[in-house]
Amino acid sequence: MRIFEDLNIGFTGLRKKGYIISGTLLLLSFVSLFTIGLELGIDFKGGREYVVETTENLEPTTVRDQLTAVLSDAPEVKAYGQNNLLIRTSDAGEAEVVRAAIITELENQYAELNPTIVKGDNVGPRFARDLARGAIYSVLGSLLVIFVYILIRFEWRYGVGAVVALFHDVTITLGVFAALHTVLPFSLQIDQAIIAAFLTIVGYSLNDTVVIFDRIREYTTLFKTQPFEETVDRSINRTMSRTIVTSGTTLLVVLVLFIFGGEVLKGFAFALILGILIGTYSSIFVASPVVVELRRRFPVR
Repeated sequence: MRIFEDLNIGFTGLRKKGYIISGTLLLLSFVSLFTIGLELGIDFKGGREYVVETTENLEPTTVRDQLTAVLSDAPEVKAYGQNNLLIRTSDAGEAEVVRAAIITELENQYAELNPTIVKGDNVGPRFARDLARGAIYSVLGSLLVIFVYILIRFEWRYGVGAVVALFHDVTITLGVFAALHTVLPFSLQIDQAIIAAFLTIVGYSLNDTVVIFDRIREYTTLFKTQPFEETVDRSINRTMSRTIVTSGTTLLVVLVLFIFGGEVLKGFAFALILGILIGTYSSIFVASPVVVELRRRFPVR
């Protein structure tokens, strides 16, 4: 299905505006990452996490104050869906002792609400460090493999364009997570599921970028006398229908997952929504313009 038959937009002529938009978003992302910071899950910082279910909603700040009296540190307490609380603590005591202290205090305070721990996770600090290191290596390794793949399939200019676009997508998504994790009503903590979402974003954005690059290579062969900028514009315009349809249908599915998938999947789905939107934008206004700039500075001989 094609929805844009005769589209003729000069995307390369708009690349400076794209640089301004992307530069602003990256700057804001770095500011939020270094000032506010990410909310790390227990997968990456260690500690204990419990989901407590009650028959009615409880006030998180009140529960936090009550649990602070029985734990070695002030726990983090958040609403977690309907009639649930998410409790995180870095208390270094035995897991069973911490669990018993939490449930005993809640039963003493809210016996009529029948508080029950329905889920519990424990991660040691050494294991958390190993997981964090592995997550960083997995993202950096994926970027390296992608660069080599594009280098072999196309040329080094395309590889640089693809990696720059992917770095752009992941950085801005992380910046949004850092800026909004204290604002949004659902959890945006970085855990293994979110790392999987970021790797999914990398793959999705790359797929869209490769489709445009493949059309650029095809048209470069067909229209040898045409300026490269016009070839890039022609390629993006001809693939725009595919880009909109693919991104739109994928976004629709992820929106359904975000709305109906439950509290646990909201952070994962939110990351994918951001990744689809930013990845579609970067394929057009980041990856392709980088190739154009590199072709200007380092002409093909």
